[in-house]
Amino acid sequence: MPATVTTSTTQFHPGTVTLVGAGPGDPELLTIKAARAIRAATVLLVDDLVSDAVLEHASPKARIVHVGKRGGCKSTPQAFIEKLMIIAAREGEVVVRLKGGDPFIFGRGGEEVEHLRAAGIEVQVLNGITAGLAGLTSLGVPLTHREHAHGVVFVTGHAKPGDSGTDWQALAATARDAKHTLVIYMGVSSAAHIQGELLSGLPGSTPLAIIQHASLPHQRHAVTTLGALRTTIEREQLGSPAVIVVGDVVRGIAAVGQPEASTLTAEARYRA
Repeated sequence: MPATVTTSTTQFHPGTVTLVGAGPGDPELLTIKAARAIRAATVLLVDDLVSDAVLEHASPKARIVHVGKRGGCKSTPQAFIEKLMIIAAREGEVVVRLKGGDPFIFGRGGEEVEHLRAAGIEVQVLNGITAGLAGLTSLGVPLTHREHAHGVVFVTGHAKPGDSGTDWQALAATARDAKHTLVIYMGVSSAAHIQGELLSGLPGSTPLAIIQHASLPHQRHAVTTLGALRTTIEREQLGSPAVIVVGDVVRGIAAVGQPEASTLTAEARYRA
């Protein structure tokens, strides 16, 4: 049976699964519909990046199963997570799969929907605010702007094993010619490669922001240039989870008076 992206009052029935986007981390960015789903769940399968404050919406009687999924760390196998959802649904539970950000933006939501449908399980999806949007918004600037960016591209920096991954050179040319902002997820570990490839089509002076732990109290960020991406990450010791935003919209951070980074030196700062 087909997955449903809901647009009206949603019901959460026994024997069904709901994929819920928990947002970037700040519990106040959780949608009302997502909070309702969490309260209704009898079983919650929760990703590592979901904050404990979000789980305060859960029923005291709910069974909470932590199924870690984080790049560079030991993770629960995807096949095992899918098996748990199917078993719980067939046992008549109200199942919520709680995922950081949005289930359909690099959250493997599409894969999970396909497996649940193949097993005959009714599944619905509730969107969440993705980190790529929340991160730059937290710095007071947009992803698109009539003067600086006519579009935005969300792209992963982490290729599936056996996959050649993103054609960064082609993407750089598109970003340059079409005036697009690039939002790169899971790109910190491969930043040196991404930087080298993007420099084939974008100047080293292209402004760039790295935002770690978007929307959380311990969020850190650095504003720099494409040419200084790798050295900035190393010096500032920025790591996952983080998003890298590339494009002229980043110049607006200086305009709204945001600090570039608490310890960022002049060497890595861009000049607008």
